[in-house]
Amino acid sequence: MKEFNYVITDKVGIHARPAGMLVKEAKKYESRVVISRDGKKAEATKLMAIMGLGVKCGQTVNIEITGTDEEAAYDGMAAFFKENL
Repeated sequence: MKEFNYVITDKVGIHARPAGMLVKEAKKYESRVVISRDGKKAEATKLMAIMGLGVKCGQTVNIEITGTDEEAAYDGMAAFFKENL
């Protein structure tokens, strides 16, 4: 398992557009990608679950990656968060 924390810098947090992009990114990998905030977890391939976290600007999320291609998924997800959120 690989994981990292990220502080959201997007002014409106994880809203519909970046959440949809996040789902597309997560679906590129075989590994399971889970996002959590304040004890709530959501699979990164499920749009409504991500939206249900209600992540706002300035909040920290934890991303856990587990699976056969977790190294590539880690690199891709870390880059995605830095570029889009």
